[in-house]
Amino acid sequence: NETKVMYFILLGFPTTAEQQLLLFSALLLVYLLTVLENFLIILTIRNNHSLQKPMYFFLGNLSFLEIWYVSVIEPKMIVDVLSHDKRISFQGCMTQLHFFVTFVCTEYVLLAVMAYDRFVAICKPLRYPLIMSHRVCAQLIAACWMCGLTTSSIKLSFIARLSFCDVDRINHYFCDISPLLNISCSDSSSAELVDFILALLVIMVPLCTVVASYICILFTVLKIPSSQGRQKAFSTCSSHLTVVVLFYSTTLFTYAHPKLMYTYRANKLVSVLYTVVVPLLNPLIYCLRNKEVRSAMRKTFTCRR
Repeated sequence: NETKVMYFILLGFPTTAEQQLLLFSALLLVYLLTVLENFLIILTIRNNHSLQKPMYFFLGNLSFLEIWYVSVIEPKMIVDVLSHDKRISFQGCMTQLHFFVTFVCTEYVLLAVMAYDRFVAICKPLRYPLIMSHRVCAQLIAACWMCGLTTSSIKLSFIARLSFCDVDRINHYFCDISPLLNISCSDSSSAELVDFILALLVIMVPLCTVVASYICILFTVLKIPSSQGRQKAFSTCSSHLTVVVLFYSTTLFTYAHPKLMYTYRANKLVSVLYTVVVPLLNPLIYCLRNKEVRSAMRKTFTCRR
């Protein structure tokens, strides 16, 4: 009795006619601001020689990643707010899922690489230029993307084989793994197990790297005799640590639990945080808390005017 599903219907958020226009305007504004903020950071880093350092090389890559990260989810989400036709084709759903998982997993590893960069800069300052050379930085970025692509390909190979029968409604605003597993009418135990194991690996290994790096940084900074020196060392890490806490806490809640613990309302609300709110806040956190970036940004756009 199985039939091939040609499309899914994304249920999104239930809204009244009055709320739709307000939600559409808010989401569109947030998306445009997120893309603009990240683009300005990339432009600032590229046009300032003072920012040609590994720390800002990784920050530029993070901004580049987040432009694509939000562009996979938010345009379709924005259109669906006003549209009566909330369908997405099966191929479109799998494509969106593939790119989304790729970008999320890449960001996990990239944030861990950025923590390692801060560890080397503070704990091994004399060897920093040798350890974090241009070649090593490029290799680390390539490794981040390879990890994201590999993880996404493995997950998608299991999910794309599932049968979905007559149930074509996804109780979410984009094609995510857990909602797809929940509407499958075939045995999804293998796909669920693979998803859970890979989610734990991709989240926990980078998270352990971040924690270990910051423990070493903390012990090193506490040995600095002057309070001014300690404050300066901590200031180089505060922006990254804030971004890590925001991103890891929200995604850990969503992806590192079994299917039986899945709740639609809670997961949709938390998903808004890491697909909409966190990407909007990340550039602001890095700019507002980093004097070097603020100064370079003022210099860049003052010169252009």
